[in-house]
Amino acid sequence: MALLKSHKALFSLGHLAPCLGSLSARNSSWWGGVQMGPPDPILGVTEAFKKDPNPKKMNLGVGAYRDDQGKPFVLKSVRKAEEIVAAKQLDKEYLPIGGLGDFTKACAQLALGTDSQVLSSGRSITVQTISGTGSLRIGANFLGRFHGGPKDVYLPKPSWGNHTPIFRDAGMQLKAYRYYDPSNCGFDFKGAMEDISNIPEQSVILLHACAHNPTGVDPRPEQWKEMAEIVKKRNLLVFFDMAYQGFASGDIDRDAWAVRHFIEQGHNIVLSQSFAKNMGLYGERVGGFTVVCEDADEAKRVESQLKILIRPIYSNPPTSGARIATTILNTPELRSLWLEEVHGMANRIIKMREQLVAGLKKEGSSHNWQHVTDQIGMFCFTGLKPEQVGRLTKEFSVYMTKDGRISMAGVTSGNVGLLAQGIHAVTK
Repeated sequence: MALLKSHKALFSLGHLAPCLGSLSARNSSWWGGVQMGPPDPILGVTEAFKKDPNPKKMNLGVGAYRDDQGKPFVLKSVRKAEEIVAAKQLDKEYLPIGGLGDFTKACAQLALGTDSQVLSSGRSITVQTISGTGSLRIGANFLGRFHGGPKDVYLPKPSWGNHTPIFRDAGMQLKAYRYYDPSNCGFDFKGAMEDISNIPEQSVILLHACAHNPTGVDPRPEQWKEMAEIVKKRNLLVFFDMAYQGFASGDIDRDAWAVRHFIEQGHNIVLSQSFAKNMGLYGERVGGFTVVCEDADEAKRVESQLKILIRPIYSNPPTSGARIATTILNTPELRSLWLEEVHGMANRIIKMREQLVAGLKKEGSSHNWQHVTDQIGMFCFTGLKPEQVGRLTKEFSVYMTKDGRISMAGVTSGNVGLLAQGIHAVTK
């Protein structure tokens, strides 16, 4: 009887309280302290666009090329390359850590030029990456581990939104130099030169090779030359991001001019490339990361460390997109077709810029819209203020980011008139 009473006491609520507390702690969520993150500003624009019932709505936030009917566009050269690759019935084995050799060679030649002394001397190394974002991250990780100077990277203000988290998460310290002048929607050359001349020696400076994202504002060749001189004088490490080669002006050599000029002036740059925009290989995730070294021996050592960085992240890159890009670049007739297509894509965007400005004049706008045609590439910084963007969305169902950046790829001959009407209405 006494034994039963003791058991009853043992299982009383008082005795169970500590056990219940322990069970409660064990059953609580591992992730209870995780806070809700802010929504992606561009994806948020797309979500709002999808909910809008207006049949004339426009999504000018997406950074992907669209044809003149507003539809996703697959290049003929890509389709033909896919057929060639499929006919070979290749295996699905792993690529090497550094990627497809034929691709990395073609990738470097596209950026640096087939007659590049850097390539012929073997003093550079290129690895295949997961598009431009992956290339930037591998580069940032490499800098974080091996760059002997300050762990500071100076970004143009503004820069592509993903640059900040990429370098920050790799352990680099974010700094900025003046770039965009909101007073004229153009390049703040004076401000940029002043800031660059005060950057501590051996720091990293990031430059957009062409079609600056998000502003569409690029330096002129003579300005690039002066920037190369001051950067060399300050002994800065140049990190070029080239996501739009060929897609900016329609000329692959013109768009790579700044990269090649800096190398000619003695800069041992690092370079990120993407084939998302210029080949329309968005979902294939095709990119490259190049390091220009002092000599071939240094290049081999750099390559070994890049492989060590890549291995624990994704082991090796995917095959499909690299095979497509390689087939296009290494097949003369496909390369010619691709150059024709990328020139056509660039020209369509240039034409939309011209038609937008003409439409604004037709509406009676008294503002100077020359910056729309002066800027280049997929994006345009309109100069619209957040409240004007809000009105444009509410009254005309035109969706864009609050900073007034529009994707010119979303502008077509069918909607450019309505866009001009809306912009004039909110700016007059």
